[in-house]
Amino acid sequence: METLWQRPPTIWYDWPVADQESYETTRLRLRAYRESDAPRVLDIHSRNDVRRWIDDPPVTPMRDLAEAREWVHVWDALHAADPRLGAWAIVAKDTGVVAGTVLLASVPNSDALVQIGWHLHPDSTGRGYVTEAAPVLLARAFEHPMPEVYALMFIDNAPSAAVCERLGMRDLGIVEKWYEGESRCFRTTYEEWRTR
Repeated sequence: METLWQRPPTIWYDWPVADQESYETTRLRLRAYRESDAPRVLDIHSRNDVRRWIDDPPVTPMRDLAEAREWVHVWDALHAADPRLGAWAIVAKDTGVVAGTVLLASVPNSDALVQIGWHLHPDSTGRGYVTEAAPVLLARAFEHPMPEVYALMFIDNAPSAAVCERLGMRDLGIVEKWYEGESRCFRTTYEEWRTR
């Protein structure tokens, strides 16, 4: 699996892209990342136990606030370039803390396929945040409209596979298609999502 972001030009700001929608669930607020989130982004992405599910080996933890700001900028720029895609901060309403990320991104080496993904700070796991946040982005994806959405993960990522199952995504098994090496692949179509 390759890293979903590249280093952009250095441009910093503390507001989200104006047209990136925000969403609310019972316990969560999903919103664009801001430069002021950089310390939390760094705290999340500097951890090997988080990065191991995002990067191909060798795992490369985020090193500093400048890199965290770059990550924020890249996702904002991606959304500005293609409004179907983006990364939303998962913010717990009761604390105001960024718990992690839920995102829609292109599947690399594909013909415009889209995948949903997520990652959380270890202090926010086990609370059902991803299971609550991901349906919002799946519904959004199908409103844009996308015919299908994939979830691709390392084959030993049992927690993410369990989330996909709770979401009603179909397990397509192990594939060696878009990333180097094997990935566990889940998919849902508009019709499957609508009738779940």
